[in-house]
Amino acid sequence: MPYRRLPQTDLARIYALQKAAEMEGYRENGELVLSYQTSQAVQQFLNKFQRAHSKYQQYSDLSKNSSKNYRKEVQMARLYVSHFIQVMNMAIMRGELRKDIKIKYGLPVDSYNNPDLSTEEAVREWGERIINAEEERTRNGGVPIYNPTIAKVKVHWGIFNDDFFQQHNLRENIEKSLAEVTELRPEADDIILDVWNQIDSFYANLSIEARIEKCRNFGIIYYTRRKEREKAAADLQQPSIEF
Repeated sequence: MPYRRLPQTDLARIYALQKAAEMEGYRENGELVLSYQTSQAVQQFLNKFQRAHSKYQQYSDLSKNSSKNYRKEVQMARLYVSHFIQVMNMAIMRGELRKDIKIKYGLPVDSYNNPDLSTEEAVREWGERIINAEEERTRNGGVPIYNPTIAKVKVHWGIFNDDFFQQHNLRENIEKSLAEVTELRPEADDIILDVWNQIDSFYANLSIEARIEKCRNFGIIYYTRRKEREKAAADLQQPSIEF
């Protein structure tokens, strides 16, 4: 016996709701297949669910389109900040710079290891700290560090930093819009189930095959169990006996 299964994706939910909305006022033998109250509930909820899903999809598409370039910006900013610190440490080890200047950069005086730059937040914070400290030091007469210069570091860090907050706002918007869609899903399933039950009940007096065919016209999806599919396939393979 085929069985119904509620939609498993948001697009499938929207499709089922749209099919139900198309049935508004539909009659057979003068009787409404769906009640007026159900049709109104479907239309109102469909609009709300579509708006929520569209907003989530829009933010997701923006994130996909921008994430590739943003990852490159993070990588370049991390590379230049890290390389600048390494060059400064080597200059200190060669005696070209005093090691106590590292205090202004927030770096430990007696360690020549780079800070942890594995996260975007760390790249942003250390980049800002390094740029400000180097610019202040050179304004006061300090010898600039080259290869890379702080100007080069600032260019790549600045490109990354401009998009840093935009990406974080985008991620927050994705989470909020997804939460809104998630919150609406149970209501969507309840409405779809109510619609399907009404349609199924309306055609209850028909044969199973006729009822399934009628219900499919209104978007109800039926499935057969694996054992039933296997049995049907086996029956087809049975040789026919002619008398």
